[in-house]
Amino acid sequence: MSSFKKCKIKLKWKYFRLAAKAKRVTLPGFDSVPLYDVGVFFINGLYNGAISLRASAIAYSFFLALFPAIIFLFTLIPYIPIDNFQVELLRMISGIMPNNAYSAIQTTIEDIAMHKRGGLLSFGFLASLIFSTNGIAAMISAFNGTVNSFENRNWFSIRFISVILVLILTSLITIAISLITFSRTFLNYLVSIGFLKDNITYYLIYFGQFIIIITLFFIAISFLYYLAPAKKTKWKFISAGATLATLLSIIISFIFSFYINHFGRYNTLYGSIGTIIVILVMFYINALVLIIGFELNAGIKNAKLERIKPFFHHKKTRSHKLVN
Repeated sequence: MSSFKKCKIKLKWKYFRLAAKAKRVTLPGFDSVPLYDVGVFFINGLYNGAISLRASAIAYSFFLALFPAIIFLFTLIPYIPIDNFQVELLRMISGIMPNNAYSAIQTTIEDIAMHKRGGLLSFGFLASLIFSTNGIAAMISAFNGTVNSFENRNWFSIRFISVILVLILTSLITIAISLITFSRTFLNYLVSIGFLKDNITYYLIYFGQFIIIITLFFIAISFLYYLAPAKKTKWKFISAGATLATLLSIIISFIFSFYINHFGRYNTLYGSIGTIIVILVMFYINALVLIIGFELNAGIKNAKLERIKPFFHHKKTRSHKLVN
């Protein structure tokens, strides 16, 4: 027997051993469904579910919604009567975005954020509402396009759910931005009045805000997964898919931002259009992560249904025999 065949047999043996173990193992959030059963549906959803195409549709829709949303938010900023709010917010945005991407749009953002424009505010609100609901609607369609079979809603139902999700996500984003913007100022105020000392407690509370922000991000994804499917789902609000999507989004966004800041040369190659490319790639990556998390939830649900089917089929057959 050749060494290649021996290696092939050994790999098959290892696969069967791993599969046997996976059929006995279940993870938290899997509703007592074995890892192997979930994996079959999950991998099928990723392989046959056209996830790249669906992620591209989501990324494009949200990219169109980005500019009206930016116009509305930044025209709203000058009306907020809080000292240094604009400066703190711009500092926060510069810390989140890749350096080259922020420098390309810095002048425009600062001009909008520092001057009041009533007409632009009204236009920005209407445009952002329309395009943001379009983005959520595209996401709902992408979720319901899974090979793990979900039904489709009608147009009015999709728009209604989209508006609800836009309001929920806007509220969560507002809370997160407020925490990032005002937390240090508030803590410094507590130190100045003697309520809090500038020691390890101060920094524990300060870094605790990031845990809260991650939690808000997790809640936002959970709302998307809970409300988006057309068919009533069996998974809980806090799901394994939302946990996976949150972790992947944080890790991948950090790696991508680190790469762009330290190794990326897109600005040299493409000029100012490179910023648009980076933003689109960021949207695409996060859309892909959201679909992966959703496919995990769908895989858990369908694996659970497949385990229940034999029981109901046996019960139905037995009842039919008794009737006859």
